[in-house]
Amino acid sequence: MKKVDHIGVAVKSIDNSLDYYIHTLGLSLLAIEEVASQGVRVAFLDAGNIKIELLEPLATDGPIAKFIEKRGEGVHHIAFGVTDIRTRMVELKEKGVQLLQEEPKPGAGGAEVAFLHPKSSFGVLYELCDKSGKGE
Repeated sequence: MKKVDHIGVAVKSIDNSLDYYIHTLGLSLLAIEEVASQGVRVAFLDAGNIKIELLEPLATDGPIAKFIEKRGEGVHHIAFGVTDIRTRMVELKEKGVQLLQEEPKPGAGGAEVAFLHPKSSFGVLYELCDKSGKGE
């Protein structure tokens, strides 16, 4: 793992949440985009040495909508920056870590992403985030 890339926060509405993050906390908005492969609209905020990713569900039956329904708005995942995500996925599987998918999926900002099952990670959802194809 290279570093913590971002912390994902599930929200019902990015538009309703941005005022708090920008004006109350003083964070800077970096970008907003839709990630169809994940069923979310995301907003990235600059929090100094880390980014905060706000995740708004695009549909009522998607994973973020289900998360909010079950647990409410709040921290959803912690993302680690990695390179060569496929190799890292194989290494983790060999160590007994259960992954939520067999292949990386497209993520925000052109990254490839994969998630570790919380049952393998003491109840925490971790994301592998590979931006190496983006020159980072």
